[in-house]
Amino acid sequence: MPKYLFEATYLGQGIKGLMQEGGTKRRDALAEALQSVGGTLESFYYAFGYYDVLGVFEAPDDASAAALSLLINSSGNVNVRLKPLLSVEDIDEAAKKTPSYRAPGK
Repeated sequence: MPKYLFEATYLGQGIKGLMQEGGTKRRDALAEALQSVGGTLESFYYAFGYYDVLGVFEAPDDASAAALSLLINSSGNVNVRLKPLLSVEDIDEAAKKTPSYRAPGK
């Protein structure tokens, strides 16, 4: 199952909601949302800096991951960024391929 790195920043009411509910309930809410699209939460961490939350989850496909991201971002309370994660085997397969490409100006 594909894995995704997520980076999230709480906004306005999202910060207030986090302060009211606490971190555990927000993690559990994400785990439940992932289950609703057939995914699972692998890791979830709070951090200092621009991103308040970082973690990794699995989802059945890109469309499921994107659907969850769209729903969360549409709340206006959280800004989520997703990055698909590639295994070393994925990179091995990519290295075997020979795409055709012309660099700009060539």
